[in-house]
Amino acid sequence: MKIKENDLLPNSEVFVLEKGEPIKKKVENFFKNRKVILIGLPGAYTSVCSKKHLPSYIKMHDKFKEKGIDHIICLSVNDPFVMDAWGKENHVNGKIIMMGDPFLNFTKDIGAEVDKSGRGLGIRSNRYTMFVDDMKVAKIQEEKDTGICEISAAENFFNLIWVSSSFS
Repeated sequence: MKIKENDLLPNSEVFVLEKGEPIKKKVENFFKNRKVILIGLPGAYTSVCSKKHLPSYIKMHDKFKEKGIDHIICLSVNDPFVMDAWGKENHVNGKIIMMGDPFLNFTKDIGAEVDKSGRGLGIRSNRYTMFVDDMKVAKIQEEKDTGICEISAAENFFNLIWVSSSFS
């Protein structure tokens, strides 16, 4: 991944579903003047994403909010309709913003794209979690393999930021 801690996020275009319609927005609409946890993952409905990564952030939502996090955003290279449906099936219930990056604008801009064509998935995003403060990457954890969700899982990331560091 080419983006590093202390870098500013690129102001790429992403998509969310609002009132049943896909809306194109700039990254700054979600991150400027806010503290955000961003989870990037290979794809909605994929096994590790569905069993571990997304559910861990749903479960830990309140603990992140207690630490002053404004949003938790889940971003994948899927379209916003798929992200919305996957969020509903996982009962995100407004706890997590489900964001689509179907053209890989953001994913390529941060250098997180990986080729999973051998598994029938095409170009996807690597698995990572970021703590972003006003567009600046304060902390990032990237998995070495998309099939693993350890350092990017909610509890481990939370402990890294608020238990074993100086973040307030």
